[in-house]
Amino acid sequence: MAKSTSKSLVIVESPAKARTIAKFLGSGYQVEASVGHVRDLPGGAKDIPEKFKKEPWAYLGVDVENDFEPVYIVPADKKKQVTKLKQALKDADSLYLATDEDREGEAISWHLHELLKPKVPVHRLVFHEITKEAIQKALSEPRQIDNGLVRAQETRRILDRLYGYDVSQLLWKKVGPGLSAGRVQSVAVRLIVQRERERIAFHDATYWDLEAIFSTSNGDSLPAMLSTVEGRKIPSGKDFDADTGLLTNPQLLQMNEAQSTELAEKLRTEEFKVTKVEVKPFVERPRAPFTTSTLQQEANRKLGFTARRCMQAAQKLYENGYITYMRTDSTTLSNEAINAARDLVKSEYGEKFLHDTVRVYKGKVKNAQEAHEAIRPAGTPFRVPSAVQSELDRDQFRLFELIWKRTVACQMADAKKQRIGVSIEGGDCKFTASGTSILFEGFLRAYVEGSDDPEAELADKERLLPAVNENDALSPQTIDPKSHTTQPPARFSEASLTRMLEEKGIGRPSTYASIIDTIQKRDYVYKKGSALVPSWTAFSVIRLMETHFDALVDYDFTAQMEDFLDTISREEAESLEYLKNFYFGDESAEPQKLCNKDAIGLKNRLASKIEEIDPRLTAKFSLGFPEEGENREEVFVRVGKYGPFLEQGERKAPILDGMAPDEMDLEKAMELFESASREDEPLGTHPESGKPIYMKAGRFGPYIQLGEKDDEEKRNQSIPKSIPAEDVDFDMACKLLSLPRNLGNYPDNNEPIMAHDGRYGPYVKCEKETRSLPAGMSPLEVTFDEAVALLKQPKTRGRAAPKEPIKVFEKKSPVTDQEIKVLEGRYGPYATDGETNASVPRGTDAKELTFEAALDLLAERAAKGPSKKKKKKKKAVKKKATKKKAAKKKTTKKAVKKKAATKATKKKGIIKKSS
Repeated sequence: MAKSTSKSLVIVESPAKARTIAKFLGSGYQVEASVGHVRDLPGGAKDIPEKFKKEPWAYLGVDVENDFEPVYIVPADKKKQVTKLKQALKDADSLYLATDEDREGEAISWHLHELLKPKVPVHRLVFHEITKEAIQKALSEPRQIDNGLVRAQETRRILDRLYGYDVSQLLWKKVGPGLSAGRVQSVAVRLIVQRERERIAFHDATYWDLEAIFSTSNGDSLPAMLSTVEGRKIPSGKDFDADTGLLTNPQLLQMNEAQSTELAEKLRTEEFKVTKVEVKPFVERPRAPFTTSTLQQEANRKLGFTARRCMQAAQKLYENGYITYMRTDSTTLSNEAINAARDLVKSEYGEKFLHDTVRVYKGKVKNAQEAHEAIRPAGTPFRVPSAVQSELDRDQFRLFELIWKRTVACQMADAKKQRIGVSIEGGDCKFTASGTSILFEGFLRAYVEGSDDPEAELADKERLLPAVNENDALSPQTIDPKSHTTQPPARFSEASLTRMLEEKGIGRPSTYASIIDTIQKRDYVYKKGSALVPSWTAFSVIRLMETHFDALVDYDFTAQMEDFLDTISREEAESLEYLKNFYFGDESAEPQKLCNKDAIGLKNRLASKIEEIDPRLTAKFSLGFPEEGENREEVFVRVGKYGPFLEQGERKAPILDGMAPDEMDLEKAMELFESASREDEPLGTHPESGKPIYMKAGRFGPYIQLGEKDDEEKRNQSIPKSIPAEDVDFDMACKLLSLPRNLGNYPDNNEPIMAHDGRYGPYVKCEKETRSLPAGMSPLEVTFDEAVALLKQPKTRGRAAPKEPIKVFEKKSPVTDQEIKVLEGRYGPYATDGETNASVPRGTDAKELTFEAALDLLAERAAKGPSKKKKKKKKAVKKKATKKKAAKKKTTKKAVKKKAATKATKKKGIIKKSS
């Protein structure tokens, strides 16, 4: 191709970002996507290059014997994309690397440079918003790849590999298969476990006070609470010790029900008057614009988004040019953004709602090289939410609106309020009433923390009291005793865990979403509503880590590791010495002295602990000794291969799934033992098989067992959710064991209709046709006529007649020239262009999916290549021994040649980082 027709190649991470940027660049640029990282450490033994497979460190993918040199490979699913980029570079006269401006983005640019080996000029483009102005500015001010950021990312990756692979293998041996450990992941689990320990140790306390409603001379009602009796203060929840349930200050008056009832009766006839009215004006200032962490927290509180869902929506908004870069620790705004926000305050809310001077927010940004602007609407002037609503799906619009409101509010005037306190006395007792009134809404007109409806929230923020003056007489309308019970510390939600990790300086806010996902996938944590509840497996793992590898889950040490990575990114420190100390430590020190947090010596410590750690002790949690009954042996929770269970000597009982650790105490354990012992007594003998019928309690709830435990032909039958376990007697058990139940033959084909209870609930089936039973209908009671009526209805799941598309776009696919549709699939809605199918992300309303969003999904799915299909194993054909021997001899040469060719091919696809 002639030089004059050459183009500049621009490489970004995602197809969506590439398409958006291409709109702002002329025909002289070709914009392509790397689709994330193009090189990484080997993912497993199969990915290790042949020449390294015999090395003792090969499983790590890091040459710990040669200055921790990483071995980089091109993952199989990225080879096609890399080939495409190489081909595009052949026709380019320059290369622009436009990946994100953070550690990961900088590392992607460096890997692209190392992999593509460009012979044309290379430029690094950085911008924090995808607008025409930002792209043009970046083109006019290119820079070089930042080696500090690259080294910081590489060090972080190596640390995570050393920590994750070696400690995880120990957990497999000592706790259970499939577990994992991680530099930030394990600390996050420890925080959640520690909170549950506090809940287990918590002792509640009950105290009583009085709730009164007084009448003013004008007939208005004034609610108040008892505060002192004869000069002794009534306690509140914070006055009780969480570990003992006792008052921390014995001078306070803790009343019981009888005392409070007697006092209330006495005070109903007393005279009361106002002794003090205190008015304190105050102001409330708007919060800073969003950082990654605060966006995740507020999206969780206001919109109910998980961290993952929030970041997915934010990623789309950024890539399509609606918001600035969403991975940032900074709360600062550019001058252009501040002016845009201030202009909107005036136009949308009026001059009086604008703060007199420009508000400047300064946050704690540990790494100046990674400090972008705060998250805000992209471009100037900011587009108002109503103008972009039709272009965004529901999640994206709600998040954009949240970001827009927070950004605009940060330049608005303070909210002016006043707090009013009223003291009321009579009968040697004092009552207090408090209220708040808003004098001027200020920024609250646009944005209220934690609420998605400022208008409704403003009313909730006011508590108005009737006008009273000192010495005004009041008469009691009602005085009633009120009971209070102290509450244990609340479990972490995603929002509060994110806030805690950030406060402790652990990890990066941009990684919190994946961390929270990981600890749930590993069954360390599960959700109960919005609360994160640790499993007993998490308790076992954290006990092992705290006992034997305390530094690895130490909050300060983990934060210091993050600080060290920041110093590397600023090129103020080198990583080699740190990695040596972390992995090898002081090799001259005795194993018991390897506790210096600056020189952990992970390898030696693991070697010294492998024999020392007793998994039986790690997985055993005492609940105490029973005080009653014949068996006084200690009761334990044990974490076994198939989950947690109770143990007392030879007795065992299952713990139901979903029972939180703080719900398990000695009393509950004895109930479960008692229930388990009743399981040994059969309900009766089955009239047909002659086998005993037992009622059993398993991890997933009660079930019926036909036959003894060691009976190879024993059969288990679940109990439908519509039937309470306590209602299951011998007759009911026999009916359940009769399932599937023959209801008669279907008129159209004369085939039997069977009623079943399956994994997804009760249903009826005739040949291949199935229909779920409606809620409340039991497979034991469904009639023949009801089953026929259900089977005649159109199928609502499985292989039914094709459904109408959820959505069909007017524009055709630029790739296949076919219609793009959104269809309902077996596993949820998906977009298709006739050749590629791409799932619609969870939480996204398929009906509101835009054409651009559908193109993004299809492009990303197509870039990953076709899904791999499992090869069917061919049945082995037996041959005569003589022929088998000859065949083996004949194929040996072919096998050797094939192996050599494979090795050579792999060698070409593997790139080892040059020192």
